[in-house]
Amino acid sequence: MTTRVGVLGATGAVGQRLVQLLEPHPDFEIAALTASSASAGRDYRDAAKWRVDTPIPESVADLTVVETEPEAIPADVDLLFSSLPSSVGERVEPALVEAGYVVSSNSSNARMDPDVPLTIPEVNADHLSLIEVQRDERGWDGALVKNPNCSTITMVPTLAALDSFGLERVHVATLQAVSGAGYSGVTSMEILDNVLPHIGGEAEKMETESRKLLGSFDGAVVEPHEAEVSATCNRVPTLDGHLENVWADLRDDPTVADVAEAMREYPSVDLHSSPAQLIEVFDAPDRPQPRLDRMLGDGMAVSAGGIEATARGVQYNCLSHNTIRGAAGASVLNGELLLEEGYL
Repeated sequence: MTTRVGVLGATGAVGQRLVQLLEPHPDFEIAALTASSASAGRDYRDAAKWRVDTPIPESVADLTVVETEPEAIPADVDLLFSSLPSSVGERVEPALVEAGYVVSSNSSNARMDPDVPLTIPEVNADHLSLIEVQRDERGWDGALVKNPNCSTITMVPTLAALDSFGLERVHVATLQAVSGAGYSGVTSMEILDNVLPHIGGEAEKMETESRKLLGSFDGAVVEPHEAEVSATCNRVPTLDGHLENVWADLRDDPTVADVAEAMREYPSVDLHSSPAQLIEVFDAPDRPQPRLDRMLGDGMAVSAGGIEATARGVQYNCLSHNTIRGAAGASVLNGELLLEEGYL
């Protein structure tokens, strides 16, 4: 029996990717698509201006788009996937959860709220139990779960693999694809023959979200990881795939081979969208590369390479597909975890 789901903000770039991933999913059936009032009342094929690299699914093309409000969404929908702008999400998502819906959200609002699970199932699935705290404190019947920022989610699995060596300090420099800014986010005149050495708010998200994700949960609160994290974020002229240069200071002194093995052996989870090999490690110094490696594990794997020893630890590069693993796929994976753990 499939679970009936809805997509909030279904006409946007991440919303379309959610539709692409959910339509063939064995456990989920798309029953509602929402967007702004400008799109509400129209068939999805007309409202979406479909730009994903596969045809619009016929099973949803004729669904009527509704407004993103609790009263517009069918009551028999069990799970909502949110790709709303944060300014909309901070208003609408609490109202939907209060109305009894479970929301798996890619939107940035509330990620750092102490009672909101911020989860990567392969890294901190136990944090999902914060839902019990959330329901007790807010009196909600539903639940709100977040996945992290697209650049954070690229780096954190590799840091989790290194934590056994005593992770003390992290610096990361990102080279982020233009699709991370949305379809109209960066003009061609800005990015062609250019690099934008600042992405507003991105560094702060990486610095705070990573420590929450790697933190320990005692059943009541998440204690952030002690490691210091600093980030600098750059927009580069690639379409998809965030590449990141990471420097990690470690208490222990592992060899390059030790680090590579720890990443390769870091476990995945038994969920439909999680790849069998979570972290693909390259021995070649010029990998990973966005064009060659972003679709590993159907776009859900993280890849790493260029591992070198430093005076204080290691330096390496990591990569993931920013709209699949880094956004829509991460929300779907959290939805699968919610279903597995009995929250739907």
